[in-house]
Amino acid sequence: MNQDLDFWKLILEASLVVQLVMALLVAASVVSWAIILRKRRTLAQARGAADAFESAFWSGGDLGALYRSIEARKGAASGMESIFEFGFREFSRLRAQPGIDAAHLIEGSRRAMKVAQLREIDRLEDDLELLATIGSISPYVGLFGTVWGIMHAFTALANVQQATLQMVAPGIAEALIATAIGLFAAIPAVVAYNRYSNQVDRLELRFDTFMEEFSTILQRHAAAPRAA
Repeated sequence: MNQDLDFWKLILEASLVVQLVMALLVAASVVSWAIILRKRRTLAQARGAADAFESAFWSGGDLGALYRSIEARKGAASGMESIFEFGFREFSRLRAQPGIDAAHLIEGSRRAMKVAQLREIDRLEDDLELLATIGSISPYVGLFGTVWGIMHAFTALANVQQATLQMVAPGIAEALIATAIGLFAAIPAVVAYNRYSNQVDRLELRFDTFMEEFSTILQRHAAAPRAA
């Protein structure tokens, strides 16, 4: 209990600059954890939606019926559904035009799917850059607070005839708290950024694989005779 009181006492008695650095790092940590929790939920939903859509896509049902069910659903599609929706819509639109060969059909569909994929990856990567920034600069911000606090502690000893460890220790201790808070903010941010970046990369690979497989299916449909 006394140690807790001493800890808070060191923070309250720190210089204004060190206190501002600590407040900034605490705010960065709060923002970091908010992003971590939101990203965890977003990526879990993206993986679950991809699993559910792949199960429906490969169930052997009519792709036209699957497309209409997505179109009729309230709210914009996301993830693999969005890639399928964009590709199927563009394929149907181009196939209705006379004089379009199979190569142009597939090329147009792939371009539409690529646009949907880029939008989805951009959505999944949202705020990851901020997480990486917090993880990379927080230790340096904390180190700045530490250096400033140590400078302040030694400056206060300028008019003292004989300096002792008891006079210097509190100033150094309060300065080192800034570094500790910086590490507390940085470590979870770096770990989460690496983990979530890997998950986004894996989802992007799944999207690429689906685009190739769906393009193969569309190529077979493109070669089939067109309805009047």
